[in-house]
Amino acid sequence: MEIELTWPAVADERLRAEVHEVLHAVVAAGGAIGWRRPPGRAETDAWLDGVLGSPRDGALVVARVDGVLRGTATWRRSESEVFRHMAEVRRVAAHPAARGLGLGARLVGAVVEHARTAGLEVLTLGVRGNNHGAIQLYESLGFREWGRLPNVIAVDDVRYDDVRMYLPLGHRDGVVLHGSAPGGLGSSPRRTAVGRR
Repeated sequence: MEIELTWPAVADERLRAEVHEVLHAVVAAGGAIGWRRPPGRAETDAWLDGVLGSPRDGALVVARVDGVLRGTATWRRSESEVFRHMAEVRRVAAHPAARGLGLGARLVGAVVEHARTAGLEVLTLGVRGNNHGAIQLYESLGFREWGRLPNVIAVDDVRYDDVRMYLPLGHRDGVVLHGSAPGGLGSSPRRTAVGRR
C-alpha cells in the first residue's frame, strides 16, 4: 500500500469530486468536522475554493492511498491583524474505508511542518469532547489543551464540549514575550475591591 501526501494549489474537477466524497462520507459516518449533516457538493466546493483561494492564509494537504484520495487537513491563518501569526487546523478527515492507516497523524504532522515553514508561531484546533481518539492523536503530536467550553457544540438536541488545543511552533528572533505582565499596550491597573471590609 502506498500513501502519498500532496498540497494542491488549484481545485480541478477530479479534486473537487474526491474531496467531496471524503468529507461527505466522514460526516455520514458520524465524523465531527463542522457539518451537522453530510455536505452537498456545492458546500464542499465552496469550502475548497475558500481554502485554495488565498494561499498566504492557508493550505490543504490531501492523502492518497494507492492513488485514491482518502484524507484531508488544512491550516487557516487568523483574519485578525493581531493574530496573523496564528492558524487553526481544520477538517482533519480520513475516509471510513481508510481508518486505521495512520492518515490522521500523517496529515496533521504535515500541516504542522507546513505551518512552521510558513512562519506561523502557534497552531490551534478545536475537537469535540467525546472524540477521545482525536484528542489522544493531537496530544501525541505535541498539542495541549488550553480550554474547554462545556456543552456548546450542538448536534440536534445533543450538546458536546468544545476542547481547544494549541501547539507552539516557535517565535522569530526579536519577538518580545510580554505575557500577562503589567504595563505595555492595552494595560490597565488591577482594581481594588470597593466597600469590602
